[in-house]
Amino acid sequence: MNASPSPSVPPAGSAGPDALRTLLERPLPAVMGVLNITPDSFSDGGAFIAPARALERARAMIADGVDIIDIGAESTRPYKGARPVTAAEELARLKPVLADVVALGAPVSIDSMKAEVVAFALDQGAAIANDVWGLQRDPDIAPLIAARGVPVVVMHNRDSVDPAIDIIADMKTFFRHSLDIAAQAGIARDKIVLDPGIGFGKTAEQSMTALARLRELDMFGLPILVGASRKRFIGSVSPSEPSERLAGSIAAHLIAAQRGAKIIRTHDVGETLQALRVAHAIESKQ
Repeated sequence: MNASPSPSVPPAGSAGPDALRTLLERPLPAVMGVLNITPDSFSDGGAFIAPARALERARAMIADGVDIIDIGAESTRPYKGARPVTAAEELARLKPVLADVVALGAPVSIDSMKAEVVAFALDQGAAIANDVWGLQRDPDIAPLIAARGVPVVVMHNRDSVDPAIDIIADMKTFFRHSLDIAAQAGIARDKIVLDPGIGFGKTAEQSMTALARLRELDMFGLPILVGASRKRFIGSVSPSEPSERLAGSIAAHLIAAQRGAKIIRTHDVGETLQALRVAHAIESKQ
């Protein structure tokens, strides 16, 4: 699906160091497209692990209007079953394709919790770090990001699911800790984006609560990224496989946008961008 440019939404611009800031100043949320070069990601594992297929997928997302391409070489699937891989394995998957994806011109974020992998990706031209453990797993990642001066997505996560907790209170505690780590390392606060981690360490109910109460994270004064694409909570409401959850993903992302999310991370770029543009056009008529 090709999304034609909207006259009310300026283009993303280049993939330079201020690319994210430019995106965050636009009236619509930026759309981050998922590019998994893994054999075991929950939705599309193995589909794009071949370098040629990954590059084809990146080109297709750019044609659909993607603002950021988020490339990951380790499955961090938000349910049990993800197989941890070494930095060497991640790098082996990234090396044949990353520079070519960066060369396409869209800003690229590196989805990794390992400083060694993030450093390689930044050397290859990636512009954003995306850490699914919010700077709390690899002690070298925050100093690296501070030294490079790049933006970072700090995601909430948990080792285990606890249905009894207030998930928003847990997020606030987690983010305070992450922000302390960032400050101690010297990461500029205006380089930080928060991600509630929909599906990660959460029940389906908690994921929906996180979306419903997203505005409570405004207390941090930081932009919010939401990635609800194809997540299991959708199937808990309307039984479906990951590939059958486009409509539910769009519903969740429109609600996230209404509650202030500035970046939407999705597998389905063109469809999501169309939904955001139509919703924005309708709301502008009020």
